[in-house]
Order: sequence, then structure tokens, then C-alpha cells
Amino acid sequence: MPNLLDIRRRLKSVKNTQQITKAMKMVSAAKLKRAQERVVTARPFANKMMEVLAGLAERTDENFHHPLLDARGDERYLLVLVTADKGLCGAFNTNLIKAAQAFIAANPDKQIEILAVGRKGRDFFRRRGTTLVGEYIGLTGKGRVDFSEALEVARDVIKRFTDEKEIDKAFIIYNEFKSVLQQRVVTEQLLPVARGPSAEAQDSGAAAQPVTLVDYIYEQPPQEIFAKLLPRLVETQVFRALLESIASEQGARMTAMDSASKNARELIDSLTLNMNRVRQAAITNEIIEVVSGAAAQ
Repeated sequence: MPNLLDIRRRLKSVKNTQQITKAMKMVSAAKLKRAQERVVTARPFANKMMEVLAGLAERTDENFHHPLLDARGDERYLLVLVTADKGLCGAFNTNLIKAAQAFIAANPDKQIEILAVGRKGRDFFRRRGTTLVGEYIGLTGKGRVDFSEALEVARDVIKRFTDEKEIDKAFIIYNEFKSVLQQRVVTEQLLPVARGPSAEAQDSGAAAQPVTLVDYIYEQPPQEIFAKLLPRLVETQVFRALLESIASEQGARMTAMDSASKNARELIDSLTLNMNRVRQAAITNEIIEVVSGAAAQ
């Protein structure tokens, strides 16, 4: 049985840890509120832009070509993995890394390269010798991301796809924010841009609703319109993925710190009870020694 001094030291250590977890929970709650507002604001624009451009691309004839629309080979993949820069957020990073590993395992005959956004994903795959073609660290660690930072990531992906032609397809894996307690790992194809409704829209039930075909009047040639809008679509997808990831990270960290605080409270109660028992046993032994000494005299 540990002595009273050891129990008191451990009790003090657990109380200090509980104060830290409570403070981290409050910080994550404040960051989550701002991140959630940005996600809710960005979603309608991103969804409508994808819907309109996908409809336009679906109705283009076979003679129309654009570098971001035209499909090419199916051998070289670029996987943009969006993870957190920090830990202590439950299974947030673990679920993303498992999704990336599952994607790689599902395409064993493909040449897959990873573009890491976030320190946790980069460190995991770097230790395992996976090919990393680039890394962006510090984008999500500060709790917010600017569009200029997402622009840098998106333009890097577009450059590898169009100018350098290093890849045939580009995918992105991130956590979509549902609620504080729920985040969903999403795998989306960035390039080439899909002609028609996305898989996410079909899964959400949007495809079951009647689709109204709208006839568009092109005031400029389609090539010129798509040349400006398609890169903007990829940039918007990346920006939304980063916003979703930040909100999901803060929600996961808030939940993890709340659970840690509750576990610390239970451990404090258990240690306090144990300490009282040890102290009571010590007092009882002292009384017995005093009584035994008095009886012996």
C-alpha cells in the first residue's frame, strides 16, 4: 500500500492536470464557435458552386476540352491529407490516417503520392517511408485559416495536374464537421473535375430529387468561362475542407478534454478516498500502540 505522501503527490498532480484539461476545453470551445460560423457561412457557396459547374460540365459536348475537366490515365494519384498540427483531440487524426491507409490499400496498383496538410499526418507517413511530395504545416494549428493559405495549397495541386502533369487524379481526405460529438471522414476527388453530380451529393439524397435543367446563355466562350471558374472551384473545395477540418478538430479536442476532466475528477475522488483510508489506518495504528504501551506499563 502506498504511503500517505505518495498519494498526496499524485493527488496534486491529477488536480493540476485537471486544471489544464479544463482550460483547454474552454479554449477549444471559443475557437469552435468561430470555426463553426465560418463553416456554416462557406457551405452554401461551395455547394452551389459545385452544383452549377458540375451541371455546366455535364452538358458540354465531347468536343469541348479543358485541362481540369479532361480525364487522362488512371495510374498516378495525389492524395491531399488534411490532419491537425497538434494532438490531444481524441481519434481525430487516427481516423484520417486510417482512411488514408485504407485508400492506399484499396488502390494497390496505383502510384500514390501524399501532400500532407498538418504535422500529424506528415510525421506518420514520413516515419513509414511513404512518398511525400509536399507539406503545409501550421495552417490549422492556429484555429483559423485564410483563403490565401488555401489558395496556395489548391494552386500547388492544380500545377501538379496541369503544368507538370505529375498526376492523373487528385483526391482530398478531411473530417467534415457534423456536430461537437460527430465528425465524418470524407474522401473527395478534386481533379479532374467531375462532369455531373458529385458522389457526396448523391449520398446525401440530392440525386433522388427531380433535377431541373437550366439553359445557360454564354456571354463569353465556354473555354474562357471555365478557365476562370474551374480553378476557383478547386480553390473553394480546398478552402472548405480546411474550414471543416478546423471546426472538427476543435470539436474533437473539446470532447476529449471534457472526457479527460471527468476522468480526472473520478481519479481525484478515488485517490481522496484511498488517502483517507491510509490516514485512518495510520491513526488507528498509533492509538493501538499508545494503548498497548499503557497496558504494558
